[in-house]
Amino acid sequence: MLKGKVLIAQGGGPTAVINQSLVGAILESRKFPGVEHVYGALHGVSGIVGEDFLDLTQETRANLEAVAATPCSALGSTRDKPDIKYCQEISKVLKAHDIGTFFYIGGNDSSDAARIVAEHAQATGHDLTCIHIPKTIDNDLMVNDHTPGFPSAAKFVASAFAGINQDNAALKGVYVGVVMGRHAGFLTAAAAGARLYDGDGPHLIYVPERTFNMNNFVGDVKRVYAKHGRCIVAVSEGIHDAKGAPIITSLMKNVEKDAHGNVQLSGTGALADLLCDQIKAKAGIKRVRGDTFGYLQRSFLGCVSDIDQIEAREVGEKAAQFAHFTNKRHGTVTIHRTGNYAVEYKLSPVSAVAAKTKVMDKGMINKAGNDVTDKFMKYLTPLLGTGGLPTVSRLDRTNRVKKILNKK
Repeated sequence: MLKGKVLIAQGGGPTAVINQSLVGAILESRKFPGVEHVYGALHGVSGIVGEDFLDLTQETRANLEAVAATPCSALGSTRDKPDIKYCQEISKVLKAHDIGTFFYIGGNDSSDAARIVAEHAQATGHDLTCIHIPKTIDNDLMVNDHTPGFPSAAKFVASAFAGINQDNAALKGVYVGVVMGRHAGFLTAAAAGARLYDGDGPHLIYVPERTFNMNNFVGDVKRVYAKHGRCIVAVSEGIHDAKGAPIITSLMKNVEKDAHGNVQLSGTGALADLLCDQIKAKAGIKRVRGDTFGYLQRSFLGCVSDIDQIEAREVGEKAAQFAHFTNKRHGTVTIHRTGNYAVEYKLSPVSAVAAKTKVMDKGMINKAGNDVTDKFMKYLTPLLGTGGLPTVSRLDRTNRVKKILNKK
């Protein structure tokens, strides 16, 4: 049963809907009469070790609902990766505050942290229920059909590329947009979400699931440019060569890594610059521009999928319900698609998700490895929300006025 004191924390990169999960877990936990307090740890597991807690039981429902609709992590986040010693400190704090249930909202690394905390509790006889609540814009959590945070980030990426397409059609050239995605290309693939007319960009999409070859890339750009007089490229930050080395590392003398040992891919615009330089040098195209979306795609205000909001709230609620009604002491809430589009939630083993990465199905990427297929579009479309994406309109260019002076 869910009783006593509950602790909630948020870890990893923020999303536009992560606070929906937070508020869902808070409000659902407060429904159970045995729950005395719901605490929030500021800045994830680092806040637990530092005993930096808020008493969320004191928050009004009205303020919680306002926070739920606000992007980014309301409690703050962390990239800390707990080891055994770290977990011993967490355990001391949890026991001192008489915490019986721990909810950790996060992605791959956070799920691994939840696993470590849960296993340490079991090994030491600590009476603790530990449940991981999923979130990540990368959409790369195993078992899940998709992950809260991804649909809204996908909506932003698709909308941004739709605007880029209009700009590029007005002033033709080559545009390269670098999108987040270390090992999984779902978010980059979402750039295709708003293509409407023949010839709309992005014309080329490159994801980490396929080996990236620079010569093939330049050849693809030249071919598209020759056909349309312009070319828009969406590329994942994690594209790699045949040896598995990230393309960006070819530019960096000193590769920076985070606490989890991951190469930092999003802190620089170097990849976009490299690709643009290659196009200018090898394709002979002068007007070439590149952008790195960076943090923009994570918590963009005003571009949120309503489906994402609903499901993010529900995974938080389900975590509290699973903690109360099931006999399982630990687990992760997972999302499963049913029918044309509906979802159901299950409590899966944390070990099935922790430190693992889901990638795009092969059938979602075309054979050439430079675009997505209809299978991906069918997967993506319902996630963008009931209102879909903004549409664009065109002038009818068949109504040309007959030339008088320039007849050739």
